[in-house]
Amino acid sequence: MDQRQVVSENYANPITCFFHVLFKSFVIIFVITVLLAALDFWVVKNVSGRILVGLRWWNEIDDDGNSVWKFECLDGESLARMNKKDSWLFWWTLYLTAAAWIVLGIFSLIRLEADYLLVVGVCLSLSIANIVGFTKCNKDAKKNIQTFAQNALASRVTSSLQSAFGVI
Repeated sequence: MDQRQVVSENYANPITCFFHVLFKSFVIIFVITVLLAALDFWVVKNVSGRILVGLRWWNEIDDDGNSVWKFECLDGESLARMNKKDSWLFWWTLYLTAAAWIVLGIFSLIRLEADYLLVVGVCLSLSIANIVGFTKCNKDAKKNIQTFAQNALASRVTSSLQSAFGVI
């Protein structure tokens, strides 16, 4: 067989070959992106949230089929000792990631790339789930800290009054 003949030979089914490669590349991009986004979701939710801001959240379904949010946070003293820069980095990247997915979604809409909107939708929903979970957890933690501080203050006042009046 002549070498020039093989090089100049055209595809017998160029449209089928084009879509074969196109769909394969999108599937690979989709799978890798969604796997990385799921890994990011898990790491933020279970590792960096706990280490950087002392918070952890999860959602359970109770016996009646209702969704119940569960929150974990460090005690007030441990939360007060958390590094402010770590906390700042955690919260800003949590929100900036969602903003980046929104921008990518807008570009996909403008370019009429509905397939990439699916990728953006999955990744954005994971980012928003972490934002909602950690925001609720942070509010719960602040409420617990205020309750702890009020109880500690009341306990100190009570013990001071008892010692002042000789009541043991």
